[in-house]
Amino acid sequence: MDASTTDIPGAAGRNDKNVVQVQIFGHHYTIRGEADQDYILDVAGYVDRKMREITEKLPVASLSKVAILASLNIADELFKERASREIDGDHLTDRTARLHAMLDQMLGDEK
Repeated sequence: MDASTTDIPGAAGRNDKNVVQVQIFGHHYTIRGEADQDYILDVAGYVDRKMREITEKLPVASLSKVAILASLNIADELFKERASREIDGDHLTDRTARLHAMLDQMLGDEK
C-alpha cells in the first residue's frame, strides 16, 4: 500500500492497483494498493482510531508526534502478536513431537 496526497489519474489501471480515498485524523489521502478497497479503508480506519486514542490520553498539538506515538503503539501490538504466535508455534511443535513419540511407542508395542 502506497500513500500519497495527490490524485493519480488512471493509476487504477497501472499495475492493477486500487486507488482509494481515505481520511486519517482529519486529513485526506489517496492510497494506492493491491488490496481491495474495504481492506484499505479498514486499515486507514484503524490508524485513524489509534491516532484519536493517543490524543484522548495525551493531548499533543503536533500531528507528527501523534503519528509517531500511534505508530509506536501499532508496532508494539505487532511485536506482541508475533511473539504470541511464535510461542503458540513452539507449543504446537512440542505437542506434535509428543504425539509422534506416543504414536511411535504405540505402534512399536503392536509389533
